[in-house]
Amino acid sequence: MRSGHYYRRRPPCASLWPLRHPNRPPSPAVNGPSGRARMRAAAERPQGKAPVGPLLKSELGRALSTPSLRGELRLAKEARRRRRRSRARRGWVGWRLKETGGRGSAGGAAAAAAAAALRSMRKMLLAALSRVLQGPAATAAAAGRTVSGASRVMVASRNYADFANEATFEIKKCDLHRLEEGPSTTAVLTREEGLHYYKTMQTIRRMELKSDQLYKQKIIRGFCHLYDGQEACCVGLEVAIKPTDHVITAYRAHGFTYARGVPVRTILAELTGRKGGCVKGKGGSMHMYTKNFYGGNGIVGAQVPLGAGIALACKYFGKNEICLTLYGDGAANQGQIFETYNMAALWKLPCVFICENNRYGMGTSVERAAASTDYYKRGDFIPGLRVDGMDVLSVREAAKFATEYCRAGKGPILMELQTYRYHGHSMSDPGISYRTREEIQEVRSKSDPITLLKDRMINNNLASIEELKEIDVAVRKEIEEAAQFATTDPEPPLEELGHHIYFNEPPFEVRGPNQWIKYKSVS
Repeated sequence: MRSGHYYRRRPPCASLWPLRHPNRPPSPAVNGPSGRARMRAAAERPQGKAPVGPLLKSELGRALSTPSLRGELRLAKEARRRRRRSRARRGWVGWRLKETGGRGSAGGAAAAAAAAALRSMRKMLLAALSRVLQGPAATAAAAGRTVSGASRVMVASRNYADFANEATFEIKKCDLHRLEEGPSTTAVLTREEGLHYYKTMQTIRRMELKSDQLYKQKIIRGFCHLYDGQEACCVGLEVAIKPTDHVITAYRAHGFTYARGVPVRTILAELTGRKGGCVKGKGGSMHMYTKNFYGGNGIVGAQVPLGAGIALACKYFGKNEICLTLYGDGAANQGQIFETYNMAALWKLPCVFICENNRYGMGTSVERAAASTDYYKRGDFIPGLRVDGMDVLSVREAAKFATEYCRAGKGPILMELQTYRYHGHSMSDPGISYRTREEIQEVRSKSDPITLLKDRMINNNLASIEELKEIDVAVRKEIEEAAQFATTDPEPPLEELGHHIYFNEPPFEVRGPNQWIKYKSVS
């Protein structure tokens, strides 16, 4: 049955009439009561006749049917066509003038003059921008004074000699506890350091986003806690310590694993449970290890006493080494942490306790979980400092101060890094049931650690936008290749299930699922 808006013979105002196929649902324009009434009336009519809708009998219908208005509509359509043809013609003429330099057209001379003026203006703008980017050397050149050839820079073709070697930045002052003076409020960043920090943080960010994708594809299974948003913490801490120093952290460990020197492909292969993983596919997200890095620990707060034990070993063997012991705000209320504080202070262990306060312990905000959110004061008799954990330079300077304090034999010190995670607690947590999307977006727009470093480097002529984009492209390529390896590398054979239980021990047998199945354990 044909509806009331499907015509065999189109009315005079058919160009404005809502036409529709009879099998399609009615458009919003006819969803009102009057539209439904017209459709019912049309369904009851014989099919051989074209319906006359009620709208044609209304004043609007009569107005649209008048010859004068139809003529005006035709004139308006024709004017629109002329404007479109004119725009298309101007576009072709502009292209032709560009190709021929203005020759072969009536207005060639005028067009050539206009093009020359545009080129001249463009050169002046580029020269001005170049002088701003170069600084005093270019200003002197513009004034006629002698400058070196390296100072004459074209914006479009900059080389490494055009960039500053280093820059000094003001950083946020740390809050102190039982300390008379804290870290410096200024930080010097060299170009080489800035590029290294940027690439490392960008790699961690992209690696975590790829882990998110692989998890949603069910290639990564089990627990998976992502570190995106907190990159400044692991990078700032790592660059402030020595390779021989020790690090132990909780289950949000991917960033620290990479910062300690494990390649991306090895980390992703471990996440997917492959033989090429950093612990042969048997540890997964929460249990990654490498030299002087002790995980990745799945029990909340349990790594803190272990960190004190590592610091005790450093002191016992007389090594000038320290241990960074990290935990989250969710673990900060654990009793074993306060017991560890007491032992570390009694024995003056070279241990830096670090609370990564990302404002939420699982789905509970710190204000709801702790009577006091001043985690840097929790050590009571242990000195502490609170640091901006979204600024890699602030973290670096604070970590340098803390490590020097420990190496001087003064005992442990406590740091609180105020940071933020963009993902939920784990991949099973959407992260928006206890906080709003607007809150996450606000942190991203105002405090993102990668954006902050990028803006500092560009604004202080330590790098160009194009150079950083090249790093981004290279990082994406590296992550894609690592993901390809992590999804194609074979899984470890069942026979290796008992391997690597002990370090540097002779082989022995391990019982399998029942007493008749035995596995051989090899160090």
